[in-house]
Amino acid sequence: MAFFPIKTPNIIQRIFKNYVWSFSSSKDQKKRIFLTFDDGPTPEITEWTLKELKKYNAKATFFCIGKNVVNHPSICQKILDEGHSIGNHTHNHLNGWKSRNATYFKNVERAEKTLQLLKNSEQRIRNSKLLFRPPYGKIKPSQAKNLNKKGYKIIMWDVLSADFDQKITVEKCLDNVTKNTNNGSIVVFHDSKKAESNLKYALPKVLAHFSEKGFEFKRIALQD
Repeated sequence: MAFFPIKTPNIIQRIFKNYVWSFSSSKDQKKRIFLTFDDGPTPEITEWTLKELKKYNAKATFFCIGKNVVNHPSICQKILDEGHSIGNHTHNHLNGWKSRNATYFKNVERAEKTLQLLKNSEQRIRNSKLLFRPPYGKIKPSQAKNLNKKGYKIIMWDVLSADFDQKITVEKCLDNVTKNTNNGSIVVFHDSKKAESNLKYALPKVLAHFSEKGFEFKRIALQD
């Protein structure tokens, strides 16, 4: 049975301090949550996600798999057109720990070239760094260093919904988010077939729950 922490331990965040795990907020700022969605775009599921976000004027960040963008460019374009951020999630969802560096870098570059073909794609990188999330959260330090040099900022998370885990209940998926999310948290969902059931139960309730508490949902757009 695989183990994955729902709340990323502080010691991990301190050790890998060059990655982005969450965002701090000053007292004069509004309370913010950064929802992220991995593994899309996926027909129907990503579009459903966009509709739910729109109900709350919520912005989010979608870490897209290159091959899915190739197959569904109009969905990816819609993500951009509706004001969300898009990040690179490799072209074939590669596990960095199990991949040779040369193979990994070529796969990231292939995904990036695909993303750059989208209409107005320059908006996703103008005055900001490129966003990258390693599939499974697994990336070698040497891979991270190389991508940093190429202008990528590696975005991790401090709250994992575990919506991909089909062994948990939909209620548990919801609790994972509502009980662990704080001001500035980066939360991971997946707009994928595997996560569909948990996502469709939890996301509307997460949006309603935190909206009632005065939170805003923001996209990630890092300045240089």
